[in-house]
Amino acid sequence: MPSRPCHDPSNPTGQDQSVSVVVPTYREADNLPHLIERLNRIRQEHGLCLELLIMDDNSQDGTVDLVDALDLDWVHLVVRTEDRGLSPAVVEGLGLVRHGMVVVMDADLSHPPEKIPEMLQSLAAGYDFVIGSRYISGGTTDAEWGPFRWLVSKVATALARPLTDIRDPMAGFFALRKASLDDSARKDDLSPVGYKIGLELIVKCRFQKVLEIPIHFTERQHGQSKLTLKEQLRYIKHLRRLYTFKFGIWSHLAQFLVVGLSGTLVNLGTLTALLWLNLPVQVAVGV
Repeated sequence: MPSRPCHDPSNPTGQDQSVSVVVPTYREADNLPHLIERLNRIRQEHGLCLELLIMDDNSQDGTVDLVDALDLDWVHLVVRTEDRGLSPAVVEGLGLVRHGMVVVMDADLSHPPEKIPEMLQSLAAGYDFVIGSRYISGGTTDAEWGPFRWLVSKVATALARPLTDIRDPMAGFFALRKASLDDSARKDDLSPVGYKIGLELIVKCRFQKVLEIPIHFTERQHGQSKLTLKEQLRYIKHLRRLYTFKFGIWSHLAQFLVVGLSGTLVNLGTLTALLWLNLPVQVAVGV
């Protein structure tokens, strides 16, 4: 399939029509044909000069054969064998984009690519960072998502609240300008741990004009979720880094106070429970 002629990314009059889409993948070969088909549809319907960068963490699941068979000159595959992980894959992909606008999204079809033209329009209108949000008016999630995942997402969002007041900082579907990443100091600052690269960019690039647009978040149809307990623990580590970056020494003091308070609460709670069970005071204090 021939590629649509591209505008010069350095030409401001063409930036709103040229976009690089970065998609980190690991064992997503079943989802990629559907994603590419939908991206191609909006590419043609909206006259976009679109390149797709598939940043694959050496899945060895047929992704290479799939991309080779499609032979599309606007689809580029990068097989990563070192420093694997969702956020490092995105950071590397951001360093390879050619066009003035950049979109990051998942490969599992949970993010609707049909929202990309609206995101690009918002960037062209002057916003620094545009998020496909589940938690603003009009945003929804699949019924199959389940109460546990909803609760985990809400808790993670609450933990990030001191860093940003946006409603869905956990979103992995977002758009920004390439120029926002061209400051070498900012690039050096990017060191995400875990899977929340969007939150990293908001905090470290100090975006002021952030817009959330509603999306319907769809549960994956193929493959397995990469959101493990290990990734959630890495998110806590990531938050700690971002707190330190934004608040400096006050962050360390707050962490000390929180740890001390939590220990005190556990101590008093245990002591109260033991006394309620009629244990002698000396025994309860000893425990």
